[in-house]
This record gives sequence, structure tokens and C-alpha cells, in this order.
Amino acid sequence: MNLALKEVRQNLGRFGLTAVGIGMMLMMVMGMAGIYRGLIEDAILVVDRIGGDLWIVQKDTRGPFAEVSRVPRTLVYRVQAVPGVDSAREFVFHTIQRQVDGKPLRMSILGLSWPRDKGEWLPLTSGRPLSRNHFEIVVDRTLGFRLDDRISLGKDTFRVVGITSGMVSSGGDGIGVVTVSDSQAIQFDNVGEALRLERSARERRATDVDIFLNQPKLVEQLSLPASRLPAVTSPQISAVIARMSPGADSEQVKAVIAGWGDVSVFTRAGQEDLLLQGMVDKARRQLGMFRMLLTIIAAVVMSLILYTMTLDKLHSIALLKLLGAADRTILAMLIQQAIGLGTTGYVLALLIGRQLFPYFPRRVVITTPDLVQLFLIVLLISLISSLLGIWRAMRVKPAEALMG
Repeated sequence: MNLALKEVRQNLGRFGLTAVGIGMMLMMVMGMAGIYRGLIEDAILVVDRIGGDLWIVQKDTRGPFAEVSRVPRTLVYRVQAVPGVDSAREFVFHTIQRQVDGKPLRMSILGLSWPRDKGEWLPLTSGRPLSRNHFEIVVDRTLGFRLDDRISLGKDTFRVVGITSGMVSSGGDGIGVVTVSDSQAIQFDNVGEALRLERSARERRATDVDIFLNQPKLVEQLSLPASRLPAVTSPQISAVIARMSPGADSEQVKAVIAGWGDVSVFTRAGQEDLLLQGMVDKARRQLGMFRMLLTIIAAVVMSLILYTMTLDKLHSIALLKLLGAADRTILAMLIQQAIGLGTTGYVLALLIGRQLFPYFPRRVVITTPDLVQLFLIVLLISLISSLLGIWRAMRVKPAEALMG
């Protein structure tokens, strides 16, 4: 006869409610681990999927994700000319927050180097990659758009041609993918009044310059948009991504580019380190601390529950001792009950979590190693939690069974 199983059957309702409570706590521990993993995956997602070997950014910056970076578009041709570089492309990344249909829209804009990169690598769930240089966008499903929806960004309207899944920034914002030209138009968009004031300011400054006084026709050029003025450079990009030729030494290529005075160079691994040790480092540590605290709280609660359950059956334990039951029999009953309670709570946590986690605002990534680790922790907690009840059970005298 299994005494632990018999005890559970006699108090099935209480055992079930206790297991549900423990399961909810373990689900929170599991969720914290999943959010931690999701935070890491979201941080390095773009770096992993876009497939660049070297990232060339503004000198002495940690761009383009951890810090703002600005480099000229002509840098692409310089990088392309370095021996060992197979291809180089432009990259633009920034975050916007706008009002669309009366609701706030926060979106990270990823600009692809058209036509070299049309977004074929994107994990599309419906639709297609970009097929035009302007006015098309691929969005993540978390942004809530559908195929053929129209999105007004800046002075242009973009048509949704593709829907992706899991493409979010390190901040959890859904990513919208457009071409580099469109991403710059969105980033540097100005309202008409601001443009008018800028042109008026140019004309006022021209009155103080002799060359404009001697050649009045030059003043007419000042009414042009800034991007069309001869002395003004085109909008800058965030970075240049380089891919190595087969067999090329990336460290040697990196050393050549790093020798230029206007840029800094990072490998893919270096870019990931910047993200994990900079942007999301504090969030990772905070989630880890919460996970540890929840685990400790779960252990304390389980200890109190098992101790209370032991107190409720002290008379039965005394009676067993009076009938000659060995201490190891009573110990086995308490340990089996603790392990059963922890295992049942773990299974409930896993079942409930798999239903709830997809609705969390941040992505929750549950991996098999994490599940195995948590199960071993639950078993350890169960064993440690049963020690208080065992200590109390061992102090029970057989004579207490005769005292009512």
C-alpha cells in the first residue's frame, strides 16, 4: 500500500488546489525564463538574420543599434573595393512613433539596400518581399496590419505587401521593412512650415554674403529642397554591411577598414556583444533577479504547505509508529508526497503557460534545456521543502496516538 497515494486520494480537492497554486508560481518562473530568452533573441535577431560579416559604422560609435551612427552612402563603394569583400550594402535602422487611425503606432524601420536586398530572407507568413523601390512595406504581424493595408508615414503612403512573424526590435517593437530611400524619407521628413522657415532663413543669411549680392540668380537656388542643393550631401545611412568572399580573412579585411579615419568596424559577434552587454544588459539582469526571487518564494511557500499538511496528519503518523511502522516508511510517504506535489505543479505550469505565453506583450521563448533545468530545480525544491515536515514528523511520539 502506498501511503502517500492513499493520503492524496483522501484529500484530493485540497491537493489539487495546492498543486494549482504552486503551478501558477512555477508558471511565473517559467515565464520569466522565457522572457529572458526572448529578450536575448529579439536583441540579436536582425544581426543574425541579415547575414552580414562586418558592420561598418561611424567612428567611435557603437552603432547602429546600441548608438546612433551616421555614415555617407558613398562608403558602400569604398568598402566594396576592399580585397576580400564579396558584397557591401546600405543599412538604415531607426524607430518611429506615430498616430495611425487615432491609435499610437510604434515601429522600428529597417531600410534595405535596394535592389541588392529585397528582403527574401524575411520569415514571411503571407505576402511577398519588396518588388519596388518605393511605397511598399513588409510589417511584422504584431503591428496589427493586414495585406494591402495603406500606412501613411511622412508625406508618403505605403502598401503592405508582406507579413512577417517574430521580426521585432530589442525593445519589443514590430519592425517595418522598406527600402533605404523610403526609410530616409520617413526619418528626415519635415512638415511644410518647417521647410518654408528653413528656406527663409537661407535667404536672410544670403544678404550678408557678397557672392549672393553680386550674383542674384544664386538666391533662386536657395528655394530648392536641401537635398537638391549642390553643397549639401545626400541623407546619411546608419551603417554599411559587408559580406566576405569565400576563403577571405575577415580579420585582415577588418584591419584594413579600421585603418580609415572616419569609421569603426565590428564583426557579427562583436555587434551581438554590443547589444547584449549594452542595450539589454540591465533588463537581462533584472529578469534574472526576478526569476531567482520567484524561485525562492516558491520554495518557501512549498515548505509551509508541506509543513501544514504534515501537521494535519500528526495523529496518523503517531498511529503508524504505534503499529510498528519504520521511520523510513514515514519518510518515504512525506518525500513522495512532496515530489508528487512539485511534479503536478510543474506539469500544470507547463500546460497553462503554453496557452497563455503567446498572448504576452513580449516574446516568450521556452527552450528544452530551460524546461529540464526548471524540472530539476522543482525536484530539489520539493526535497528541501519536505525537510521541515520530516523534522516535525520525526518528533512525534507513538503515545500521542492514544491521546486522541
